[in-house]
Amino acid sequence: MQDFTGRTLMITGGTGSFGSTILRHFLTLPIAEVRIVSRDEKKQEDQRQSLSDPRIRYHLADVRDFRAMEAVTRDVDFIYHAAALKQVPSCEFHPMEAVSVNVMGAHNVLDAAIRNGVKRVVCLSTDKAVYPINAMGMSKALMEKVMVAKAREAARSGTVITGTRYGNVLVSRGSVVPLFMNQVRRGQPITLTDPEMTRFIMTLDEAVKLCLYAFEHGGNGDLFVQKASAVTLERLVRAVLLVMGRPDHPVRVIGTRHGEKRFETLLSREEMAFAEDRGGHFRIAPDNRDLNYDAYVRAGEVKVSRTDDFNSDNTHQLSVAEMAEILRKLPYVRAFIAGDLADAA
Repeated sequence: MQDFTGRTLMITGGTGSFGSTILRHFLTLPIAEVRIVSRDEKKQEDQRQSLSDPRIRYHLADVRDFRAMEAVTRDVDFIYHAAALKQVPSCEFHPMEAVSVNVMGAHNVLDAAIRNGVKRVVCLSTDKAVYPINAMGMSKALMEKVMVAKAREAARSGTVITGTRYGNVLVSRGSVVPLFMNQVRRGQPITLTDPEMTRFIMTLDEAVKLCLYAFEHGGNGDLFVQKASAVTLERLVRAVLLVMGRPDHPVRVIGTRHGEKRFETLLSREEMAFAEDRGGHFRIAPDNRDLNYDAYVRAGEVKVSRTDDFNSDNTHQLSVAEMAEILRKLPYVRAFIAGDLADAA
């Protein structure tokens, strides 16, 4: 177990859903300082007031600015890189912004981390990076390639760079559950894209646990994936209505949005062939061969197993009752039903 006593942690995107959750975890440890790096001064002020912990230091900085990243990573021991553009339709209309933040931003953070001798960095990715069809997924797929390439470089300097990949995180910022619940509260029909569409389901706490696992167990270039269950959107809607006591609320099917898949994939067929099963997680080690492929040709063929990918259609499918039970445990859902949350959509 890593000793955090007297250490400095930096979280990019630290005012977002994931950043706020993992921040609360680290504030329970004897850590000396947590640097929150983000672009939104209002979210920083809200978080500052709600937590009021002198160990938190706020930095208004953009991951697209290398000089800012080089400055803010000085004397930092550990980094969680969570800053990203993650809304699929927005990235479809602004693909260069997705590239600038998700690819170049990650490169800047990792380059600065290596130069300043940061000990460990964990980068967050998404299931949309596997077989990507939208700009957000494509940019995250490239981010993963940058992560592995910088990890090769970092191996010479002592910095360890690893990554995680996960699916939809329930009630994270921009997720559908708050949207559905607010539509019910307003008396509007729930807008459903495709009833048969499947999505991996994780809670924020599970996402944090995956990142903590990667932090503790990851080597340079390793990518960790949780074995997540999935649910159809139709069952998710029925579970939301069941929890809210409104099973007959109207639902309107509106069709898929820009860049959406019918199902998501957490591990490709090629990755599954080499993935290491660690019980609740898969580990995908980096391909550390160099560009001298002639040596591998002379050594002979490497035999690999043939397998399917790991996608939201072939994993465990949650029933309506199972999905409702997960929702009932979420603090957001409990507060919403109790009337303690204002309309957030």
